[in-house]
Amino acid sequence: MTKAILGVIGGSGVYDLPGLEDVRELDLTSPWGTPSAKPKQGRIGATTIVFLPRHGAGHRLSPSDIDYHANIDVLKRAGVTDLVSLSACGSYREELPPGTFVLADQFIDRTFRRQPTFFGPGCVAHVAFSDPVAPNLVARLARAAAAESVPHVVGGSYVCMEGPQFSTRAESTTYKAMGASIVGMTNMPEAKLAREAEISYATVGMVTDYDAWRPHEAGVDVADVIAVMRDNGDKARRLVARLAADFPAEHEPCPVGSDRALDFAIITAPEHRDAALLAKLDAVAGRVLGR
Repeated sequence: MTKAILGVIGGSGVYDLPGLEDVRELDLTSPWGTPSAKPKQGRIGATTIVFLPRHGAGHRLSPSDIDYHANIDVLKRAGVTDLVSLSACGSYREELPPGTFVLADQFIDRTFRRQPTFFGPGCVAHVAFSDPVAPNLVARLARAAAAESVPHVVGGSYVCMEGPQFSTRAESTTYKAMGASIVGMTNMPEAKLAREAEISYATVGMVTDYDAWRPHEAGVDVADVIAVMRDNGDKARRLVARLAADFPAEHEPCPVGSDRALDFAIITAPEHRDAALLAKLDAVAGRVLGR
């Protein structure tokens, strides 16, 4: 069995994790680029946690400027087996008001500036992604949210837009009509890369606003968003602490195979694989490449 190491990516409003003990900064480098920050490793109870603020110190990185490849790569190098993504988002539904946490189970990727894979010419891979989140991790998050009396909903589709601007009314009403639940700017390609790295992934969409689909409102008010974001950040820290307190010592095999995603994914014949790309994949795909 593999030791469980819980990774936490902090989104807007979550730049640290108070309560971590024995904290040390991990000096990890990535062949893919520069991560948002140096990950911090600590523990809550017996659970080892690796924390990374997605937007960097002082929120210096916009969603399009985050090096998602480097972030996932260094978390993999740190031994992370299960990854929780804390993400501010807008709501497409009246029943999902600001302050609600949505444990999304599907994604609609509308980004266009971001490379969505670790693989490419010289090593082509196709991973299964029909079920993009890890059910066991979602179930544990739901139990932790209930225990902490955090308003939450299990399930829903997350639209990932490019940003950094908020939605037009046409965009907002279109995705609402499609049946999506929430909209954000950061879970793609993060979730795809986590799957390629064989890390079990779950997202916590922390609702800050109703986006722009309500005709009687002016749209997203940034001042209101920031106020809600602070409260959501406090709830997120409680959620993570409760999750960690009850987390298993050993990684639970994922029912949808997120932790074995590369078993049959690499298509390129060994004699045609690019050596330079294989070297960059040492952490992400080392299990199947024998590195």
